[in-house]
Amino acid sequence: MKYIFSFLLLLISITGFSQQSLGDLLQQYNTRSIPYISVEELRMRHMNDSIVIVDAREKKEYNVSHIESATFVGFSKFSIDSVAKKIPNKNTAIVVYCSLGIRSEEISEKLKKAGYYNIENLYGGIFEWKNKLYPLVNNKGKETDSIHGFSKNWSKWLDKGTVIIK
Repeated sequence: MKYIFSFLLLLISITGFSQQSLGDLLQQYNTRSIPYISVEELRMRHMNDSIVIVDAREKKEYNVSHIESATFVGFSKFSIDSVAKKIPNKNTAIVVYCSLGIRSEEISEKLKKAGYYNIENLYGGIFEWKNKLYPLVNNKGKETDSIHGFSKNWSKWLDKGTVIIK
């Protein structure tokens, strides 16, 4: 009986009973105070250039790769004054992203509090963008397969590309 119980515990842990889906992860950390946009929808809208894409990661992450034409605003050193200079029109359609969509919700809430109202949060962030094999550019504007994984734990959500953690 003891062996059966041990086997069942092992089986549960192997089958991923504790595994989360991306939706579960975002539900755990986000309030959904900002509506999501899918990477597919952003890709279509990005090609038409009808929105401003905002990168809410750290500078070292942005330098490794980012969505082409994304405006860097950062996270730990985020400044609403800096954003107001880059995006003076508060009616502008804005999509904010980070690695997965958690930090970007926090930055989006700050934008909303400052009077920006046409804001969406990229569901799954740049990781989901890369998982769909959409292009990224580095700090020199050249297309790259590298992507900053943020941390070893968070980079498990990245299925495609070359993970960089530094």
